[in-house]
Amino acid sequence: MTKTSDAAEPLVSIIVPVYNAADYLRRCVDSILAQSHTNLEVILVDDGSSDGSAQVCDEYAAADQRVTVIHQANGGIGRAQNAGLDAAHGSYIAFSDNDDILDRRNIELLLHALTSTGADMSKARWRQFGVSQIDQVADEARHGATEPSKITVFSHPLHAYQTVFCKSLRVLGGALGRNTEAKYFNEANWCRLYRRELWDGIRFPEGVYAQDTAVACRLYARMGRVADIDVNLYNWLQRADSVTHRMRSASFYHDHVAASLRNMRLCQAEHVLPARSYYTLVSNNRYEQKAARIEAGGQSASAMGATNPAGTSATTSDATNSPSASAVAESDNSRTAQALTSLSLAQRLTCMALRAIRLFEKFVYDHKIKNMK
Repeated sequence: MTKTSDAAEPLVSIIVPVYNAADYLRRCVDSILAQSHTNLEVILVDDGSSDGSAQVCDEYAAADQRVTVIHQANGGIGRAQNAGLDAAHGSYIAFSDNDDILDRRNIELLLHALTSTGADMSKARWRQFGVSQIDQVADEARHGATEPSKITVFSHPLHAYQTVFCKSLRVLGGALGRNTEAKYFNEANWCRLYRRELWDGIRFPEGVYAQDTAVACRLYARMGRVADIDVNLYNWLQRADSVTHRMRSASFYHDHVAASLRNMRLCQAEHVLPARSYYTLVSNNRYEQKAARIEAGGQSASAMGATNPAGTSATTSDATNSPSASAVAESDNSRTAQALTSLSLAQRLTCMALRAIRLFEKFVYDHKIKNMK
């Protein structure tokens, strides 16, 4: 298939960073190649895999001309995503994690929502599932989602991203007939479809964690409108060995603090209440202080259960190898305090209240979702 955009069926580039996912990669790629929208450019970026994932990628490229494989030395998910963006030819951009499963109508429905409304980005709902459910979920995804009952279009996506993030308040908003759930989205890049030009001049930071958080506010600030469809189109695998579910080193939290501080400044420049960034900043600053104290006491990041940055395809300089994790944490603590003083009393109280709600929800989430089998 020629990798050019077609007016009747536009070319969509789907970027999949791949790192040591041989046990799950085939289901992911199969779900992408089975899309009802067939004009696809599937870019598999092998980020230095050592478990056979690279060979799996090459098999798909040999079997389907829509698949392109990029092999590179391990440099982290940000570098892999950037390689995919640089290689993409499509008028529209989508992302997928290498162990997740897309509904067969994912691109079809997201593209229709985007083009029919003139939005800059479209999004849908997603669900989490455990490894024991993988065959069932893959089968359901092959059958395809039902038609969405509505397409909701909203403006000021940066404001929505920052303020509509507490599940209980979204449920309350729905009960009051405000369709609040439609305005919820996080910094993840999957289950979205972007107009290509949104990424002009924006790339993920490389060699750090929190690469998605780092670009989220810049991306949403340049969007005018977002379209939401109320059907599940993406299935997010929950694995106990994933980066998301493990304890982390001080450097992991430092990267999130740094990203949150930048986002807070951007929000304030855009006159948007930085409630989500406040939550991320304060929480990760506290975790960083604790992790730095543990590491300073001689307990390594690996002993704490932290992932090996190179082994997670989410590279960063390990805090235990830096001149002083404690010094970095102290500096971050000072910068966090300074950032909080820039908020008005009313803003700070609102942010504190939303953070308290979200912390309770996170406790429930961690207990139910992260223990999926």
